Amino acid sequence: MRFTHETLPQRVVFAPDDAVRAIRAETERLGAERVMVVVTASSSALAAALTGGLPVVHVHDEVVRHVPVEVAERAREAAAKCRADVLLSIGGGSATGLAKAVALTTGLPVVAVPTTYAGSEATNVWGLTRGAAKTTGVDPGVLPRAVVYDASLLRTLPVELSVASGLNALAHAVDAMWGPYADPIDLALAEEAIRGLRRGLPAVKADPAGPAGHERTLYGAYLAAVAFASAGSGPHHKICHVLGGMFDLPHASTHAVVLPHVLALQAPHFPEAERRIASALTAPTATGGLAALYTRLDAPTALRDCGMPEEGIAGAVGPVLAALPTNAPALTRDSLTALLRAAWAGEPPR
Repeated sequence: MRFTHETLPQRVVFAPDDAVRAIRAETERLGAERVMVVVTASSSALAAALTGGLPVVHVHDEVVRHVPVEVAERAREAAAKCRADVLLSIGGGSATGLAKAVALTTGLPVVAVPTTYAGSEATNVWGLTRGAAKTTGVDPGVLPRAVVYDASLLRTLPVELSVASGLNALAHAVDAMWGPYADPIDLALAEEAIRGLRRGLPAVKADPAGPAGHERTLYGAYLAAVAFASAGSGPHHKICHVLGGMFDLPHASTHAVVLPHVLALQAPHFPEAERRIASALTAPTATGGLAALYTRLDAPTALRDCGMPEEGIAGAVGPVLAALPTNAPALTRDSLTALLRAAWAGEPPR
């Protein structure tokens, strides 16, 4: 039990059906006088309903997945022009990611209001894409100062998006089990996160408008992100970041498809992690438990359905290998090629 664990400084507010009050309280606590809202255009009406009464000086709705550098630059220019003193992101991981990109160079505090289970709001990880290459990094300045979780904001999220986003959260927890800096606290958090997601996601699938499933899934997604932020990125996320940047793939679905394949390769080399994952999934084995959950959720299984071209498999192998952490003993050029081919075709993990 010799380890060092660092807990990231952040306020987290679970406020079911009370987001308006909680957002106002958190922005006031930061002394906000000029708020810049970062939100996707499709969620502009929601943003307007949540920010009434706030000192909003600009609503920035140019949000693009994987945060292209040029999009980030325009958002930074907008923040400077409107003299924002607080950034308020409302939406999924793309909105949070853009707010982080602005915070990275401006130092502005972020208040995040997630409307998916992306988890980016609870990490100090930023990502930017230049051309077909996605770069990620860690910086304490991008960690949102406060997060407001309101399960009622997810009730209208389409079921297939809820499933993919929730499995993206599950990938955070699984990857945290063998992240380069994983410690016993991370493993405990990740195991509880998997348990929460295993309970919450089927409830969301069965009753998309009900609050119970969304609340449980948000809880699991938050714990997964906290564990991931501490443990560091394992092989799963390195693979998905390369694929997402190279082929502009949807973030959540890509993670959902790749996760079972990485788990099948990694689990034999990490017996304690395998035992914890299996226990959280109430199954004899981690891979069997995950397969059963995927069947129950009718989860996405093929990268070709996400838009990845088959000829891209060979081109992705080299960049992925270059990005992999050292704790991925099973991932060689041959095994990675086989993994990507199976994931592309929607075949069962090997």
